[in-house]
Amino acid sequence: MTNEHNAMNLNAGRIVYIRPIAVADLPDALREKAHGLETLYAIGSETGERLALVRDRDLAFVVARQNDMTPVSVH
Repeated sequence: MTNEHNAMNLNAGRIVYIRPIAVADLPDALREKAHGLETLYAIGSETGERLALVRDRDLAFVVARQNDMTPVSVH
């Protein structure tokens, strides 16, 4: 196997957590980019690292799956 193949498989099946984030709780620079939204959805790693913020829950699941990750909803 090549290094490229190994790197591509690092995320395969990795669980990520999808949870709502209040825009009001984000730093100013991110709030400005939310363009009037009150809630964004975070894609987070098992260790709690925020990997991405997206505009809606469905998109969060799509982004996770497109990156070979298994999304799980957190309430």
